[in-house]
Amino acid sequence: MRPVMRAAALPAALALAAFAAQPTPAPQVEAAFSTYAPGAAAVTYDTTAVPTGATVRLAIADAATSPKVTLRLTGLVPDRAYGAHLHQRPCGPDGAAAGPHYQHTADPAATPEKPSADPAYANATNEVWLDFTTGPDGSAQSSATHQWPFNQQNPPRSLIIHAEPTQTAAGHAGMAGARLACVNLP
Repeated sequence: MRPVMRAAALPAALALAAFAAQPTPAPQVEAAFSTYAPGAAAVTYDTTAVPTGATVRLAIADAATSPKVTLRLTGLVPDRAYGAHLHQRPCGPDGAAAGPHYQHTADPAATPEKPSADPAYANATNEVWLDFTTGPDGSAQSSATHQWPFNQQNPPRSLIIHAEPTQTAAGHAGMAGARLACVNLP
């Protein structure tokens, strides 16, 4: 009887080992923008610039080592430039709910009321900037890779699409105009 148990246990052990060897899927959101409702994956605050029904695919790979964030959008205004950044808090009934930009090294002078505008902190190396310009069909894609991990205790919680490309000048660094839409991260 003992050899039968070993033979039966071997396939189960192999299946368990194969399962354990599978990589954890990267966090990903695929959704259509809608007006705000609690738990919505993608929210539009400006239906002219980000129409209801426009789609988003946001994927994050290697968040614990060197994150690569990929953004794909369809159904937006054609031939238009937008800013886009990861933010500290989830989406809410308005764009302000997402809080300030996610920073790898936080600006010690920044506050929730006065976000960082210091180019030493508000820059594409210390934050995740995904600015994009749509094509004639209203689609766009953007990606960013960093050599630092996301903070596992306090990771970014959303992506905000802004009305303008991101500024880089001192006193205005990181600013990108109105918050048009928000995507919750898993």
